[in-house]
Amino acid sequence: MIRFTLFILAMMLTLSLSAQKINQEVTTSNQQPFLIGRVDIDGLNSKSYQSWYRSNHDAYIVDTKTITAIKNELATFKILLFMGTWCGDSKREVPRFIKILEAANFPMENLKIIAVDRRKGYYKKSPTGEEWALSIKRVPTFIFYKDGKEVNRIIESPIISLEKDIESILMNENYTPNYPNSLHFD
Repeated sequence: MIRFTLFILAMMLTLSLSAQKINQEVTTSNQQPFLIGRVDIDGLNSKSYQSWYRSNHDAYIVDTKTITAIKNELATFKILLFMGTWCGDSKREVPRFIKILEAANFPMENLKIIAVDRRKGYYKKSPTGEEWALSIKRVPTFIFYKDGKEVNRIIESPIISLEKDIESILMNENYTPNYPNSLHFD
Protein backbone atom coordinates (compact mmCIF):
# COMPACT_ATOMS: atom_id res chain seq x y z
CA MET A 1 0.00 0.00 0.00
CA ILE A 2 2.86 2.38 0.79
CA ARG A 3 4.46 1.70 -2.61
CA PHE A 4 1.18 2.40 -4.35
CA THR A 5 0.77 5.69 -2.46
CA LEU A 6 4.34 6.71 -3.28
CA PHE A 7 3.74 5.83 -6.93
CA ILE A 8 0.60 7.99 -7.05
CA LEU A 9 2.41 10.90 -5.38
CA ALA A 10 5.32 10.59 -7.81
CA MET A 11 2.95 10.59 -10.78
CA MET A 12 1.10 13.65 -9.47
CA LEU A 13 4.39 15.50 -8.96
CA THR A 14 5.58 14.57 -12.44
CA LEU A 15 2.35 15.77 -14.02
CA SER A 16 2.35 19.04 -12.10
CA LEU A 17 5.96 19.78 -13.07
CA SER A 18 5.39 19.00 -16.73
CA ALA A 19 2.24 21.11 -17.00
CA GLN A 20 3.55 24.60 -17.62
CA LYS A 21 1.05 27.42 -17.65
CA ILE A 22 0.78 29.17 -21.01
CA ASN A 23 0.85 32.98 -21.18
CA GLN A 24 1.91 33.42 -17.56
CA GLU A 25 2.00 37.13 -16.80
CA VAL A 26 4.25 38.79 -14.22
CA THR A 27 3.73 42.28 -12.89
CA THR A 28 6.32 43.95 -10.72
CA SER A 29 6.05 47.30 -8.99
CA ASN A 30 6.76 50.29 -11.24
CA GLN A 31 6.95 48.13 -14.39
CA GLN A 32 4.68 47.04 -17.17
CA PRO A 33 3.49 43.43 -17.04
CA PHE A 34 5.39 40.88 -19.10
CA LEU A 35 4.98 37.25 -20.07
CA ILE A 36 7.29 34.42 -18.99
CA GLY A 37 7.52 30.80 -20.06
CA ARG A 38 5.46 29.24 -22.80
CA VAL A 39 3.57 31.81 -24.89
CA ASP A 40 1.16 31.51 -27.77
CA ILE A 41 -0.14 34.02 -30.29
CA ASP A 42 -3.29 34.57 -28.22
CA GLY A 43 -1.05 35.74 -25.38
CA LEU A 44 0.73 38.18 -27.67
CA ASN A 45 -2.67 39.46 -28.82
CA SER A 46 -3.89 39.96 -25.24
CA LYS A 47 -4.63 43.40 -23.83
CA SER A 48 -1.18 44.18 -22.40
CA TYR A 49 0.73 43.33 -25.59
CA GLN A 50 -1.65 43.79 -28.52
CA SER A 51 -0.75 47.43 -29.17
CA TRP A 52 2.83 46.63 -30.19
CA TYR A 53 2.06 43.13 -31.49
CA ARG A 54 -0.81 44.08 -33.82
CA SER A 55 0.79 47.28 -35.11
CA ASN A 56 4.10 45.58 -35.96
CA HIS A 57 2.34 42.53 -37.38
CA ASP A 58 -0.14 44.45 -39.53
CA ALA A 59 2.35 47.05 -40.81
CA TYR A 60 4.89 44.50 -42.02
CA ILE A 61 4.91 43.76 -45.74
CA VAL A 62 5.98 40.17 -46.36
CA ASP A 63 8.36 39.36 -49.21
CA THR A 64 5.88 36.99 -50.85
CA LYS A 65 8.27 36.02 -53.66
CA THR A 66 10.79 34.61 -51.18
CA ILE A 67 8.08 33.01 -49.03
CA THR A 68 6.53 31.27 -52.05
CA ALA A 69 9.95 29.84 -52.92
CA ILE A 70 10.62 28.45 -49.42
CA LYS A 71 7.22 27.61 -47.95
CA ASN A 72 7.37 23.86 -48.67
CA GLU A 73 10.84 23.49 -47.15
CA LEU A 74 9.93 25.72 -44.19
CA ALA A 75 7.04 23.39 -43.33
CA THR A 76 9.53 20.58 -42.66
CA PHE A 77 11.23 22.53 -39.83
CA LYS A 78 10.44 23.09 -36.19
CA ILE A 79 11.17 26.51 -34.72
CA LEU A 80 11.96 27.45 -31.14
CA LEU A 81 11.62 31.15 -30.46
CA PHE A 82 12.94 32.92 -27.36
CA MET A 83 11.69 36.46 -26.80
CA GLY A 84 10.99 39.09 -24.18
CA THR A 85 7.64 40.89 -24.25
CA TRP A 86 9.57 43.75 -22.61
CA CYS A 87 12.33 43.80 -25.29
CA GLY A 88 12.28 46.33 -28.13
CA ASP A 89 13.90 43.94 -30.62
CA SER A 90 11.36 41.22 -29.76
CA LYS A 91 8.47 43.66 -30.09
CA ARG A 92 9.68 44.55 -33.58
CA GLU A 93 10.85 41.16 -34.95
CA VAL A 94 8.47 38.60 -33.43
CA PRO A 95 5.23 40.01 -34.94
CA ARG A 96 6.98 40.21 -38.33
CA PHE A 97 8.27 36.65 -38.01
CA ILE A 98 4.82 35.33 -37.13
CA LYS A 99 3.29 37.18 -40.08
CA ILE A 100 5.88 35.50 -42.33
CA LEU A 101 4.98 32.08 -40.91
CA GLU A 102 1.28 32.79 -41.47
CA ALA A 103 1.97 33.87 -45.07
CA ALA A 104 3.85 30.58 -45.61
CA ASN A 105 1.01 28.52 -44.08
CA PHE A 106 3.56 27.21 -41.58
CA PRO A 107 2.11 24.52 -39.26
CA MET A 108 1.99 26.63 -36.09
CA GLU A 109 2.12 23.51 -33.90
CA ASN A 110 5.79 23.39 -35.02
CA LEU A 111 6.47 26.78 -33.43
CA LYS A 112 7.26 26.97 -29.72
CA ILE A 113 7.55 30.42 -28.15
CA ILE A 114 9.31 30.94 -24.81
CA ALA A 115 9.24 34.36 -23.11
CA VAL A 116 12.15 35.16 -20.83
CA ASP A 117 12.08 37.16 -17.62
CA ARG A 118 13.30 40.71 -17.08
CA ARG A 119 13.52 40.77 -13.28
CA LYS A 120 16.85 41.13 -11.53
CA GLY A 121 18.17 37.68 -10.70
CA TYR A 122 16.01 36.09 -13.42
CA TYR A 123 17.07 38.26 -16.36
CA LYS A 124 16.66 36.41 -19.69
CA LYS A 125 15.70 33.20 -17.92
CA SER A 126 12.62 31.09 -18.45
CA PRO A 127 10.74 29.31 -15.66
CA THR A 128 11.89 25.89 -16.87
CA GLY A 129 15.44 26.86 -17.86
CA GLU A 130 15.37 25.96 -21.57
CA GLU A 131 17.54 28.98 -22.40
CA TRP A 132 20.51 27.73 -20.40
CA ALA A 133 21.37 24.66 -22.47
CA LEU A 134 20.80 26.60 -25.70
CA SER A 135 23.05 29.56 -24.77
CA ILE A 136 20.33 32.17 -25.20
CA LYS A 137 21.98 35.48 -24.43
CA ARG A 138 20.01 37.82 -26.70
CA VAL A 139 16.38 38.01 -27.66
CA PRO A 140 14.70 37.39 -29.88
CA THR A 141 16.44 34.19 -30.93
CA PHE A 142 14.80 32.05 -33.62
CA ILE A 143 16.21 28.50 -33.67
CA PHE A 144 15.51 26.28 -36.68
CA TYR A 145 15.47 22.49 -36.24
CA LYS A 146 15.42 19.79 -38.89
CA ASP A 147 15.11 16.12 -37.94
CA GLY A 148 15.61 17.03 -34.28
CA LYS A 149 18.91 18.86 -34.86
CA GLU A 150 19.59 22.57 -34.74
CA VAL A 151 20.38 23.88 -38.22
CA ASN A 152 20.95 27.55 -37.43
CA ARG A 153 19.45 30.57 -35.71
CA ILE A 154 18.62 34.21 -36.22
CA ILE A 155 19.81 36.21 -33.21
CA GLU A 156 18.22 39.53 -32.26
CA SER A 157 17.71 40.84 -35.82
CA PRO A 158 18.19 39.56 -39.36
CA ILE A 159 21.33 40.16 -41.41
CA ILE A 160 19.46 40.97 -44.67
CA SER A 161 15.74 40.49 -43.92
CA LEU A 162 13.80 37.87 -42.02
CA GLU A 163 12.66 36.23 -45.25
CA LYS A 164 16.13 36.20 -46.85
CA ASP A 165 17.80 35.00 -43.63
CA ILE A 166 15.23 32.20 -43.30
CA GLU A 167 15.85 31.26 -46.93
CA SER A 168 19.62 31.08 -46.32
CA ILE A 169 19.08 28.83 -43.31
CA LEU A 170 16.61 26.53 -45.08
CA MET A 171 18.78 26.22 -48.17
CA ASN A 172 21.79 25.39 -45.99
CA GLU A 173 23.72 28.37 -47.29
CA ASN A 174 26.65 29.82 -45.39
CA TYR A 175 24.66 31.88 -42.87
CA THR A 176 26.28 33.47 -39.84
CA PRO A 177 23.86 35.17 -37.43
CA ASN A 178 24.55 38.30 -35.43
CA TYR A 179 26.70 37.59 -32.37
CA PRO A 180 28.12 34.25 -33.59
CA ASN A 181 30.58 34.17 -30.68
CA SER A 182 27.64 33.71 -28.30
CA LEU A 183 26.68 30.40 -29.93
CA HIS A 184 27.30 27.12 -28.21
CA PHE A 185 27.04 23.97 -30.26
CA ASP A 186 27.82 20.52 -28.90
